[in-house]
Amino acid sequence: MRILNSMLIAFSMYSKIPVPAVEWKKENMRYVMCFFPLVGTVLGFLYTGLFLLCRALGIGQILSAVLLTLLPVLLSGGIHMDGLMDTMDALSSYQSREKKLEILKDSRAGAFAVLSCGCYLLLSFGQNSEFFALLSGDAPGTYRSLLVLALGFTVSRAFSGLSVVSFPCAKSSGLAAGFSETAVKRAVKITMGMFLAVCAVLMFVLSPGAAAGMWLAALLSFWYYHRMSGKEFGGITGDLAGFFLQVCELVMMTGWLIGFRLCL
Repeated sequence: MRILNSMLIAFSMYSKIPVPAVEWKKENMRYVMCFFPLVGTVLGFLYTGLFLLCRALGIGQILSAVLLTLLPVLLSGGIHMDGLMDTMDALSSYQSREKKLEILKDSRAGAFAVLSCGCYLLLSFGQNSEFFALLSGDAPGTYRSLLVLALGFTVSRAFSGLSVVSFPCAKSSGLAAGFSETAVKRAVKITMGMFLAVCAVLMFVLSPGAAAGMWLAALLSFWYYHRMSGKEFGGITGDLAGFFLQVCELVMMTGWLIGFRLCL
């Protein structure tokens, strides 16, 4: 029951998918991070379904790209986008480490937060428009490449979960610190490693070129996240974890485009 409760907490925290309410006590939160990538798997499944539905209904490229761009934000409730916006406000302040951490806690959105959100959504829309154009035909490998793209949502969350139990926390309170403290870290690390290994095998079998581009992008963004969080904030927070997830997905999708086009 504790494992089931951990899964329900993971979905209630990181998605808008309706699940039964569970008490957020220490016993129920030990394995929450183990199920975080499953939220990405469900998102990838819905992303694939929406893509195919738009194509089957003959919906145009622009509207399809808009729907595909909004789906991750709507399903997550914007929790990761909030982390991106707060982090961009803090990084753009060029203040001391302590001041940056204060900005992360500020519920108000500054100019850089709004600008970063707008730029992110525009870039994501452009990418989804390219995906729809490239994968709308019946060329060999179309469905396999689409599945590789969808698996990126699982990979980004597995790396994010791994960081929560592996990277130092910038403060002793907050979402990341809470999950890190209550988690069974060894179990989470093993589970994240399994998710990453299975995704890597599937992605490279399905479309080696696209997979290579996505994994290179993911590893580079993970390295940047570790270096930036330590240098600028002294560790990670929940906002920084959300920032990484959003950046990782955007960069991975860019890697997919480059890898897919090089293999055409």
